Amino acid sequence: MKLLIAFTAAALLTAPAIAVNCRDAKGKFVKCPSASTSVVKDAKGKCHFASGPKKGQFTKCP
Repeated sequence: MKLLIAFTAAALLTAPAIAVNCRDAKGKFVKCPSASTSVVKDAKGKCHFASGPKKGQFTKCP
């Protein structure tokens, strides 16, 4: 029981740190990209999707 309470308290303390607001280049709030897609930078410095349905397509660098 004590272990469950400790995990619940830890989850509540770290929850605000997980919630990140995404902004565009102008500082406006935008919808955050999903966690299932990852963006990587190639050797030329351009960013593209590494996985997901848009794999290989170029995108703006975060």
